[in-house]
Amino acid sequence: MAAGEVGCPDCRRGVLRPWGWARAREVRGIAEILRPRRGRCRQCLITHVLLPVTALARRAYGAEVIGAALLARSGGSGYRPIGARLGVPAATVRGWLRVMAARLEPVRLYLLQVARRAGVDQLVPKAQGSPWLDMIAALRAATAAVTGRFGVFGVLGPVTVWQLAVACSAGRLLAPGWPPPWRGVGRNTSRP
Repeated sequence: MAAGEVGCPDCRRGVLRPWGWARAREVRGIAEILRPRRGRCRQCLITHVLLPVTALARRAYGAEVIGAALLARSGGSGYRPIGARLGVPAATVRGWLRVMAARLEPVRLYLLQVARRAGVDQLVPKAQGSPWLDMIAALRAATAAVTGRFGVFGVLGPVTVWQLAVACSAGRLLAPGWPPPWRGVGRNTSRP
């Protein structure tokens, strides 16, 4: 950010500059207290909190904990057993699952677009017989494409599927308004 290499997600013209820190917060599933950096766009003057790829926006649990719940749901578990296994209140898990269940297909399509754009000769995963399993297969395909192109190690160590999900969604995996509609999804863009 100090080098001026982080673009503004709102205006898309400006760059973010350091603007202090956001409040410190405990995120369950992340060992240390999280105190994210704040940046301000020089062009539109809007401030942004920059979260690491281990945390989702407006969630008190880390991406790996939420991802474990989503993965358990794709395996057929209900919200109560998932909550008991992870030590998370059942109502919280139910909320995560409801949000994701309402957007499984758009998330799957978004992740397949990520896989297609990042990967060379990336195959579309076969249908798994369940929307949950299809979304997980698309997430794994996107992870394979991105790590195949850029390497399996990131700044924080090995890149996990849930870190990639956070990065692809800009921390908004469970936030309203995500995924954004893709202009190219659903249209045949190949030429005869």
